Amino acid sequence: MQRLKTRAQFQAAMSGGIISRTAHFALHRLVLEPIQAADATISTGPGSLPSAQGPQALFSVPGSVYPQDWIGPLIPKRWAKRSVTRHAIKRQAYAVAQASAPAFQAQPIRAAYVVRLRAGFDRKQFISACSDTLKAAVRAELEQLFASAARKAAASAKAQPAAAPPLQGVV
Repeated sequence: MQRLKTRAQFQAAMSGGIISRTAHFALHRLVLEPIQAADATISTGPGSLPSAQGPQALFSVPGSVYPQDWIGPLIPKRWAKRSVTRHAIKRQAYAVAQASAPAFQAQPIRAAYVVRLRAGFDRKQFISACSDTLKAAVRAELEQLFASAARKAAASAKAQPAAAPPLQGVV
């Protein structure tokens, strides 16, 4: 999985909508479509823009015709005051996303995901900013979040009708 880096990528991925929630996290997904052959030629000079426009252009990788999965954690200071806690949650998000990548890569669709912290962890229960119990709680909840998203993605992939085969001999 590629990592989201720019604000525009995060905003585009969050515009796709929430596909899974837990007590502390929400998972946003933007489905990426395959790049057309005409759009695959991307100039790399200074000031050049991809020929594809819109949110899809933010996730194009030079030299790749097929989109890849993208992931980015969004951990606001509002819910995790200490930077040590924010960075620990981000590391857990990347680790769980990497561990669950085979489940997402088995799906026929590619997407950009944002893991958003939407509620704080109780500082009375987790006194240390970066304790093993906090990491374990975050990891367990993130695994639940990604498992739920993988189940929903598999169900939606089965529900989509198969593409009609091309007609033979019809001009």
